[in-house]
Amino acid sequence: MIRLLIACLAMAAGTVFAADPLVITRGTDRAIPIAVVPFGLSGAASLPEDPARIIGNDLHNSGFFNPLAREHMISMPARPDEIIYRDWRAVGAQYLLIGEMASQADGRVQIRYHLLNVTSEQQVHAGTVTGTVQQLRDLAHHIADQAHEKITGIKGAFSTRLLFVTASGPVSDRRYTLYRADYDGARAVTLLQSREPILSPTYAPDGQRIAYVSFEQKRPRIYVQQVETGQREQVTNFEGLNGAPAWSPDSSKLAFVLSKDGNPEIYVMEMASRQVRRVTNHMAIDTEPFWGKDGHTLYFTSDRSGRPQIYRASINGGEAQRVTFSGNYNANPKLSADEKTLVMIHRQDGYKVFKVAAQDLQRGTLRILSDTSLDESPTVAPNGSMVIYATRQQGKGVLMLTSLNGRVRTVLPGIEGEIREPSWSPFLN
Repeated sequence: MIRLLIACLAMAAGTVFAADPLVITRGTDRAIPIAVVPFGLSGAASLPEDPARIIGNDLHNSGFFNPLAREHMISMPARPDEIIYRDWRAVGAQYLLIGEMASQADGRVQIRYHLLNVTSEQQVHAGTVTGTVQQLRDLAHHIADQAHEKITGIKGAFSTRLLFVTASGPVSDRRYTLYRADYDGARAVTLLQSREPILSPTYAPDGQRIAYVSFEQKRPRIYVQQVETGQREQVTNFEGLNGAPAWSPDSSKLAFVLSKDGNPEIYVMEMASRQVRRVTNHMAIDTEPFWGKDGHTLYFTSDRSGRPQIYRASINGGEAQRVTFSGNYNANPKLSADEKTLVMIHRQDGYKVFKVAAQDLQRGTLRILSDTSLDESPTVAPNGSMVIYATRQQGKGVLMLTSLNGRVRTVLPGIEGEIREPSWSPFLN
């Protein structure tokens, strides 16, 4: 609702307030070649998942790695003593990940894995993980996390989760479902179903709670729900709009948008006392808050300059500062983990398409991350390496994943219905 209102204002307004800084369409630095060899298997006839393939996909999705295709692998070692390094140098691999799986007496599966540097012929990391057959994806994501961190120095985000909403059925009998899934869309689990819209789901940084907007009372209201138990509580019931919830970094506060005083403004609630205070006070529309990690800075969308742009302000008072100047529409701000990059929905002057873009907050340069045209709701991985957003493909709502460096763009596997409103979890371990 709020985004539609801003979009209408954007199309009606006609003022541009600053020259555009440099816009870049694609990064050019090279991904790290790595070979993730299919794991050896003993004591089991077959398994329902291929952990090595999941690991390869994970590393590819980060944008830092270029996994070697299996048809280009000369051999299939499972242990370090089986490696012929010159073979892997010949096919251009810089790193090698190998492993073997074995069934345990209790029915679980154990994976022993090794990460090796092909150039130095040295082991970088080794480990053992054990779990049930149903946990094979968790084991694979964990190994991918370890490999990502050992090589890049950046914690992997493959064991995180994703929230998203689907809308299915005819318009006269629409059903909305809030799901939690692996970061890549696999193993979706239903958290809430409703005949009324569900909007803006978001994880608390503690990983235990989520907040979202529900229209189940025929009006938008904000709810907080425990992820594991499903216990939920309505936390706002103000007149007009109640929307766009955003958790503070310590989970003690919830920022959101209310129009109870006649205009959409940003407010902050202390979750312990449920006291609410107003942060913005302007005749324009202020919406879509996102917290800086200092716990007192909010980035938000406002049309106070004539078109939707992104601003930041302190919850303790003071003037809001404009952050974006490129294009005639910038909305739905999200920060990378190091707070050096601002991810947003962007529209360039003279165009009618909405794309995901990333702005370097130090240099001011802006890069287009997506190659689709009706993008919305970007969400950033907690390590800052990947972005997932909602868009349309062949007339259907889908989720797309792109790496922040622009190397990777891929559609996440979908389920029935229009998919929208993605939101990334924090690190859960």
